[in-house]
Amino acid sequence: MDVQEQINEYITSLPETKRGDMQQLHHRILEVLPGCKLWFETGKNSEGKTVSNPNIGYGFYTIKYADGKTRDFFQIGLSGNTTGISVYIMGIKDKTYLAQTFGGKLGKASVTGYCIKFKALKDINIDILEAAIHYGVGVTSENPN
Repeated sequence: MDVQEQINEYITSLPETKRGDMQQLHHRILEVLPGCKLWFETGKNSEGKTVSNPNIGYGFYTIKYADGKTRDFFQIGLSGNTTGISVYIMGIKDKTYLAQTFGGKLGKASVTGYCIKFKALKDINIDILEAAIHYGVGVTSENPN
């Protein structure tokens, strides 16, 4: 099964109330990052044990660690969870930036250093979420998608 099929299967498997929001966000992120690399993380470790929620990833950048090692990763992540939806904006060094810049304008969302979590799309301002996504992509754009 290719990545797009995994993504479609994942979104389809979600409860109906969340499925539409996830599908809309998926399409909106693809508009922000046309032609980007798609990722799908099942949330399971090498033994098949669930360690996190499944994640759809968009874009590409290389994480550089202090020890000189690198790891390829997605720029933006999208995940449905028990309380709603999480959008992960990776690569932001200032862990207060998202909350300070976008938190007050988003609506009913909690914002951490790299995660924006909300119950449903109707609870947030999607244009502000898109602006946060654009910012995150800009931060990690030294590597082309």
